[in-house]
Amino acid sequence: MQRFRFKKIDAFVEGQSTGNPAGCVYLPDQNALSAEGMQQIARELAGFVSEVVYVYPDEGHTGLRFFSSEREVAFCGHGTIAVMYDLIKNNAELARDPITRIHVQGRDPLVRNEIASSDSVFISAPQPEFLTPALTRDDIAAALKIPPGEISKKDRIMLVNAGLATLLVPLTSLDTLLSLHPDQKHLREFCLANNIEIILVFSGEVSIKENNYRTRVFAPVFGYLEDPATGSGNAALGYYLLHAGTWDGHMLRIEQGRSRERPNIIRLVSDASKVQRSVFFGGNSKVRIEGDYLLHP
Repeated sequence: MQRFRFKKIDAFVEGQSTGNPAGCVYLPDQNALSAEGMQQIARELAGFVSEVVYVYPDEGHTGLRFFSSEREVAFCGHGTIAVMYDLIKNNAELARDPITRIHVQGRDPLVRNEIASSDSVFISAPQPEFLTPALTRDDIAAALKIPPGEISKKDRIMLVNAGLATLLVPLTSLDTLLSLHPDQKHLREFCLANNIEIILVFSGEVSIKENNYRTRVFAPVFGYLEDPATGSGNAALGYYLLHAGTWDGHMLRIEQGRSRERPNIIRLVSDASKVQRSVFFGGNSKVRIEGDYLLHP
């Protein structure tokens, strides 16, 4: 039996929203647990959290790995928000630094500590890759179980990889977005056949007037239908908006989820670089459960 420090932390919690739960396992070093052990814990926590984050010291920085119940995940935005907010709140040395660098899958994202000013940490999303998927509106509408006319023709459908390959689908109305209920098995087959990791649907129509967009995110390839609050997916939306010239990089508030009245809130901001702009996604987190995880062989 192996024993590890464990927290269940909800990310992107604001007002009456419920956020997105992450299981956080704190390791003494990166060799303390094998990849098979990491996958086993993620399988055991299926249905309780969407992803498990493994945190360990890495060459003077913080290293992170992510697993869903199905497989290792290249990048998990809500898990990064959950664990980095928790670490900065509870580590005086980290709290003194306005910017911290972390290690994730060969990348070095930046973490901006804005807890004192806005009760948030902001994470830099990987630089994007823009792709035009070989899919028609009819193909996508069938996968989502909606009429093709509910997909907006004013905005492009695009595949943007900003950590995860994200299909961005503009919808005509908030009502259409909130009423979506795709079939998990069918949508998973669609995603696997088209090298899509998550699908983000969005609308400029919102429930709360101070917000800018409403999104929902579907992630059946990771073992669950819907992700309630997503850093990487909404960062892909930010890069999409920068690419289209419809966002100047100032703070956006993104509503996410099925609840009309109590959406989760993800903040997006972009730096002012004229060469290679980065999108930062931000939010806070709350520890709900804390103790030890006992891993039995």
